[in-house]
Amino acid sequence: MTVKTKAKSRILEAVHETAADFHRLGFIDQRKMREFDALCLEPIPIYDREKIRSLREHYQLSQTVLASLLNTSPSAVRQWEQGDKRPSGPSQKLLNLLERKGLEALI
Repeated sequence: MTVKTKAKSRILEAVHETAADFHRLGFIDQRKMREFDALCLEPIPIYDREKIRSLREHYQLSQTVLASLLNTSPSAVRQWEQGDKRPSGPSQKLLNLLERKGLEALI
């Protein structure tokens, strides 16, 4: 389970890359690789209602289109923007991808 996210430092990035190679070769199990992920990689930021709305408006997307890109329901996006719920892990990662790489990364 390697996650392509920017590491906290170049040293940690090198450590994580080495651990990922060991995992790929079978020297490190999945559990240990998750520990390296947690130690070496920056966490995905929390997306609150203002951040989700501004991101959606920046790319001029409707709630329905954003929901389709994130593989979720339009009511979920509506609830996020109203502050009733928060996006789950996969949705947060896709929102982060949209913010960092742009709309083309999700299409």
